[in-house]
Amino acid sequence: MTTTTRRPLAWGVAAALALLAPFASVPAAAAPDGHGNQSELLGVPAPRGQGRVIRIEMTDNAYSVPRIQVRAGETIRFVAVNKGTLLHEFSFAPAETHAAHRPEMAMMMEHGMITPERVVNLRMAMPGGHNMDHTAPNTVLVEPGRTGEISWRFDRAGTIEIACNIPGHFESGMRADLVVTPR
Repeated sequence: MTTTTRRPLAWGVAAALALLAPFASVPAAAAPDGHGNQSELLGVPAPRGQGRVIRIEMTDNAYSVPRIQVRAGETIRFVAVNKGTLLHEFSFAPAETHAAHRPEMAMMMEHGMITPERVVNLRMAMPGGHNMDHTAPNTVLVEPGRTGEISWRFDRAGTIEIACNIPGHFESGMRADLVVTPR
């Protein structure tokens, strides 16, 4: 028998409303939320399936590479393959954006949007008419044995972080650096 500890429902609702209220009407690709905005992400989404392929394997709890380097102006097709037994996230953003996103991921788990092994629902209506979602173009959740993809055109140089923000994964070392060098 598995024992779980749950926070009171009122706490979860209050936390969800506090985190999501400022972003309720902002599209995911531009939201200043846990997924980052395009100016922070060093580029913009590219058409699906476009770009030079970079394959990343995810295990419990690590990425197959500690660092990825690309050039500004380049379009990359990240292919994230989950070789582990747990659900994993492949997401790139500044470190502080990931830090802000981790409590949101914990809330997604608490509210049943994700389980340790699978995605239940990427969008959820919250009390008060707010929505919680995990549909930003710079992040993908990948179930065990599956593959997720992100195509992205990098417009400028900089360094951001790749992270799995599912509770406990980043803390156990599931992160990498994404370095975009000048043209």
